[in-house]
Amino acid sequence: MERTAGKELALAPLQDWGEETEDGAVYSVSLRRQRSQRSTPERPGEGQTPIPATDTFLHYRTSKVRALRAARLERLVHELVSGDREQDPGFVPAFLATHRAFVPTARVLGFLLPPPPPPPPPPAGVDSKRTEGQDLNFSKNLRAVVSVLGSWLRNHPQDFRDPPDHQNLGNVRIFLGWAAPGGAEAREAEKLLEDFLKEAKGEQTEEEKRLAWSGPPRTAQTPGSEFAEDCVEEEGPSSEGPELLDFSVDDVAEQLTLMDVELFLRVRSCECLGSMWSQRDRPGAAGISPTVRATVAQFNTVTGCVLGSVLAAPGLAASQRAQRIEKWIRIAQRCRELRNFSSLRAILSALQSNPIYRLKRSWGAVSREPLSVFRKLSQIFSDEDNHLSSRAILSQEETTEEDDCPSGSLPSKLPPGPVPYLGTFLTDLVMLDTALPDTLKGNLINFEKRRKEWEILARIQQLQQRCQRYSLSPRPPILAALRAQRQLSEEQSYRVSRVIEPPAASCPSSPRIRRRISLTKRLRSCPERRTHLLAGVLGIHPHLPPVCLQAHLHPALETESLLLRAVLQPPQGLRAPAPSLLVRTKPPAWCKEPWRSTMCPSPGPETTSSSRSCLGTESF
Repeated sequence: MERTAGKELALAPLQDWGEETEDGAVYSVSLRRQRSQRSTPERPGEGQTPIPATDTFLHYRTSKVRALRAARLERLVHELVSGDREQDPGFVPAFLATHRAFVPTARVLGFLLPPPPPPPPPPAGVDSKRTEGQDLNFSKNLRAVVSVLGSWLRNHPQDFRDPPDHQNLGNVRIFLGWAAPGGAEAREAEKLLEDFLKEAKGEQTEEEKRLAWSGPPRTAQTPGSEFAEDCVEEEGPSSEGPELLDFSVDDVAEQLTLMDVELFLRVRSCECLGSMWSQRDRPGAAGISPTVRATVAQFNTVTGCVLGSVLAAPGLAASQRAQRIEKWIRIAQRCRELRNFSSLRAILSALQSNPIYRLKRSWGAVSREPLSVFRKLSQIFSDEDNHLSSRAILSQEETTEEDDCPSGSLPSKLPPGPVPYLGTFLTDLVMLDTALPDTLKGNLINFEKRRKEWEILARIQQLQQRCQRYSLSPRPPILAALRAQRQLSEEQSYRVSRVIEPPAASCPSSPRIRRRISLTKRLRSCPERRTHLLAGVLGIHPHLPPVCLQAHLHPALETESLLLRAVLQPPQGLRAPAPSLLVRTKPPAWCKEPWRSTMCPSPGPETTSSSRSCLGTESF
């Protein structure tokens, strides 16, 4: 039987085997299948003809692989230095990226940094072989510690930021001064300290300028302002210069991408951890995750710009407002072409929000082509199957750029980006932090949880490296117009929207507006149900003879519409109540029938299944 040359058995390269416990640490054990070099039967003599490929053999060997799953802090730090990098190459990067979730940096350095060098060698007569062995082990551990510190300083420099003294960085500098004087790690530590001091000086200068500036900072109007202030004048913002939509679609999309790239490159991966990001709303947690908060603020700014530009000038005709909607759709499409999913999501969230989406006349004036583009772009961020569509598209963008790069080509030939929507990763990390425990039985640190977190953080870091390929130049006029765009609060946006189109307005060509049948209409269409409901509300037995029942209900029937309108009056505000409201009506004491319950739809502003509320409160 002949075998096809080069054909291999389809076996899994890694198979789980079980667990092992050693010195209080738990290891997960796997069997790794590796292929050895091809071997060929030897033939004596020289000048022999080449051996056919069918005579070659494939040799495999199976090796045991251990990965630390749970241990105490001392053992985890010991694994940083003495662990086998070949067997577990992901341990060091996973620990350095996630350690702040369970231990501060200072405590890790306390276990990691060895004491000062030993005293001078002893005099003659002492066992020299034993001394040489100790020196050899000490030097080996010393090189491992220096290697870990070098990786730590390069990949996570902000872990050593501790103003004003930066004590952790000072301890590292002292250690590297005698362990690796003049080495790359020592130079990296010195440069990092200079950068920290320069940043502190720059922040102090900016603070002094801000205090010396006489003008008040630009802030959004409070929800309690007068209703007249909520309506924007037809001439638009009072600031001088062009509006944001006066610029071309390409220029606006490129500037939004530039701002998103700069903020995304500053994001620290450790600030995205669920244990840190989930604490952002607690009292005294205003300083947690500042780089992630900056990304969220930019997302809300873009959303506010869309709302402010579309809802501005309530006196505009529906066709004029539709032109603004169409331009934002084209900007979103250009962001998609630039692979900027952050601003793309922000623009779509604003267009799908209740104050804009309810403008039926304006949407009815939108052209067919932009409306089709809007619907296709909205499918990217569908919430079905845990946002499976957006995840698949982002993975496809990453895979495409790797496949399109021919072998041997430079990385600069790859397309830039993509810029992801950071909220997807934050949601995954928060859910992961909630689902898995921090410690296991025996008060062991669950490092398997940190490995799963590192898989997500590593993807964020890879995307940050790809985003460095963008080459966009800032356009100050567009950035100024972006900052000058008026921001509306949730209540203001909805009030202005109701002024533009009152709730009674309707348009048959509005995009997929779902009609809601009110309780009044349903009761009028079913007289028997209406009679029983009113009888229960008024405490009248519903099974009285029809003549008596009509006599009792005649005054109530005359005021039925007024009563129901008072009960179903929608509250003032953007958000609708719960999807349903259970109204229980209790019969009089002499009625032996059980309580009746009627399901009534909750009143509220016009909403659809695709409506969103991301008005300045988006926190991913």
